[in-house]
Amino acid sequence: MNTFEGKYNQSLFMKGGTTMNTFNSTRYTKFLLNYHFVWIPKYRKGILDNPKVQKLILDTVNELAEIHRFKVLTVEIMPDYIHLFISALPKYSPSQLMNIIKGTTGKRISKDFPELNIGGSVWTRAFFVATAGNVSSEIIQKYIENQRCSTKT
Repeated sequence: MNTFEGKYNQSLFMKGGTTMNTFNSTRYTKFLLNYHFVWIPKYRKGILDNPKVQKLILDTVNELAEIHRFKVLTVEIMPDYIHLFISALPKYSPSQLMNIIKGTTGKRISKDFPELNIGGSVWTRAFFVATAGNVSSEIIQKYIENQRCSTKT
């Protein structure tokens, strides 16, 4: 099946066909965008130890993954921070994804656990993001340099 034809190939992307190094496709794009996010609660208050809060976060992230068509590769909720590793569509920037995820989880935590809402927000504004894939920066740089050399001949 040519995944460049028709609409976005959801079955490969959303139903377990995506692994860390699997390329995905939309009608006009072939991509591999894996993001590792880390974020913390405001004042590092021990809210992430609560199993009900953990379940709410996991359920919300999985729901958002379906809505926004990203794949959760790994998630780990630590006592004072969250690791989230996802594969996402190229239409979303990392900051857009964090706004969606932190905004929705924060609102739901505030609604269900109002005592955890500190200073108007559950999360800090900050987050860490790194990209990951199967090609290093050095390999990409060498590929581009070789393209310049091959076009001169």
